[in-house]
Amino acid sequence: MKNEVSKWRVTFQRLIEYEILNTPNLFHPENDALLSVGKIENARRFVVVDGNVERFYSAEIRNYFEYHGIDTKIITFPSGEENKSMENYLSILGELDSFPIHRRDEPIIAIGGGVLTDVVGFVASSYRRSVPHIKVPTTLMGYVDASLGIKAGINFNGHKNRLGSFEPPLRVLLDKSFLKTLPERHILNGVCEIIKLAVIKDAELFSLLELYGANSVTARFQDDIGGSILDRAISGMLEELQPNLFEQNLARKVDFGHTFSYGLETRHDAHLLHGEAVLLDIAISVLIAKARGVLSEDDTDRIFNLISKLGIALDAGILDPVQLWQSLEERVHHRNRLQRVPMPDGIGNCVFINDIKPDEIQSATRMLKNRMVVKHDEIRER
Repeated sequence: MKNEVSKWRVTFQRLIEYEILNTPNLFHPENDALLSVGKIENARRFVVVDGNVERFYSAEIRNYFEYHGIDTKIITFPSGEENKSMENYLSILGELDSFPIHRRDEPIIAIGGGVLTDVVGFVASSYRRSVPHIKVPTTLMGYVDASLGIKAGINFNGHKNRLGSFEPPLRVLLDKSFLKTLPERHILNGVCEIIKLAVIKDAELFSLLELYGANSVTARFQDDIGGSILDRAISGMLEELQPNLFEQNLARKVDFGHTFSYGLETRHDAHLLHGEAVLLDIAISVLIAKARGVLSEDDTDRIFNLISKLGIALDAGILDPVQLWQSLEERVHHRNRLQRVPMPDGIGNCVFINDIKPDEIQSATRMLKNRMVVKHDEIRER
């Protein structure tokens, strides 16, 4: 008698749905946005706050939860890419485990920049195999980029975001008044991600930055046009993220600026913020596109003129073509055997390239160093 092979198929669809809300005066006691999801009677909240945010808003945060009678454990997390580590991930898990919360109705709250929301998102995904969380971005980078999607993770073994998960938040709460306390360097760090979107997919956003971006930077985006720039950047980012939340399609426009930058960010001696590394990557990519005849001379000049107009200083002196090529090779593994490098073929549009050669990177690096030479100390002192 012939043995039959048993076979089963499991199919399940999970609805991913979360809201991103503009909610001014977030810590005002009568603003219930932080408590708008989850249990609020006899409830607890585990809150992770960026150290820089804690300096400015510690009293307001504590008063808010005391006013609402919420039993709260607040821990402080150090900012900076070097702290996106296994040690800090485990430390937060330890603190959470000593302050048990309900698995479904007492969401973790992450208040801080992109490093913090990435780490806390990974904590939320792995603690009890997923507990809910809320993100409150307090940096411009977090506001327009890091907090909007469902990716979470930590750096590992010298590689950026090597360990991680896809974990949707319950909500992302935006209050642009947090930007008022940011140093100029951190404002410009976020502007680099807005430039990325403008160059690769939104010509109108690019024009807004050309006309009004410098004033909005000075105003820390508290002006009306600054608010419009932020809203447009968020809408553009979500247009790209929503249909591809789990990155089934590895040809992603939003990977513009995220090919060569990975090797730069993990070099702590370079002291680069994420956006600064991304913008150097963008500059290299733009020059490769120009050399190939993909991007016109006029559009190339517009991009570099915008960078200059917004007051962003690039330190091309730290670029090493060998290291940039190694970063590209690493991305090939991440992008499943192809380079899939987004390159602008005009302001607001892109193509994907799979055949970049080492000599193109070397040539683009040389051109960039000739185009703008700035000591990185000038950036760090801002």
